[in-house]
Amino acid sequence: MNIKAIFKALFAVTVWGASFVATKISLQYVVPTTLVWLRFTMGVIVLGVAVGLSKKFSLPQGKDWGYFAVLGFLGITFHQWLQSTGLVTAQATTTAWIVATIPVFMALLGLVVLREHLAGYQVAGIFLAALGVLVVITKGDLAALLVGKFGTPGDFLVLMSAPNWAIFSALSRSGLKRHSSTLMMFHVMSFGWFFTSILFFLTSGATEIISIPWDGWIAVTFLGVFCSGIAYIFWYDALKVLPVAQTGAFLYLEPLITVMVAALVLREAILLATLIGGITILIGVWLVNRPGGSVQVVEAVES
Repeated sequence: MNIKAIFKALFAVTVWGASFVATKISLQYVVPTTLVWLRFTMGVIVLGVAVGLSKKFSLPQGKDWGYFAVLGFLGITFHQWLQSTGLVTAQATTTAWIVATIPVFMALLGLVVLREHLAGYQVAGIFLAALGVLVVITKGDLAALLVGKFGTPGDFLVLMSAPNWAIFSALSRSGLKRHSSTLMMFHVMSFGWFFTSILFFLTSGATEIISIPWDGWIAVTFLGVFCSGIAYIFWYDALKVLPVAQTGAFLYLEPLITVMVAALVLREAILLATLIGGITILIGVWLVNRPGGSVQVVEAVES
């Protein structure tokens, strides 16, 4: 059982690591709104089939309708718009390193909103992760910050997506205690897909779909079926078997996978400064999530 769970966790992290590359490829042919709509149309279908096969489908009750709607807007519609639009100008590798800071934003959220205590090493981790982000975005030229240069516009949007996902994760906690993860994700994704559909049909998204070439469809299908569907199911299956800390440790591999895939597929250069900044981020995130800390990295699943 453990070997199977480890395989599922590795599969999910590998798929999510490659998702930023697939998004970059897809954005060559469609605008972000169209991409998000196509991706989550497929994701909703995959999760719907999984829920149906488990025979655990049920409609939301009472306040859950509004609760799932808010989560769908934050975690799907708004979040994916930020990342997809950001990836128009941001590199896949830069995006992956920035997204890796989500547990840091969760720690800050706990400190500011919930008044959770942070140990000294966690505070040090927050500062290290912040420094790493600056190194990654500036590609090692920290002096550029003094003249107002902060990477690309896409870097800023991706950076905005990190605290947004932290808020989404925090709001999701109570729901995950009351609902099965797959069913809850299905409802959340369905609401997100509905809100995205409004934007999709108000634009020229339908005409774009006709002109997508075969490599674009491969990338979109990978995002929809694997990243938004199968990977989520596999991840939560692994969580049921493996210890939380052990499962969460797999997430540290995600940006490293992105670096390798982006170098092979997109020919993105592997810069020494980016690697140093990325490693600094991971050390900072590890310090924030050390055993006994107030944040669990597992709740930062995102892609």
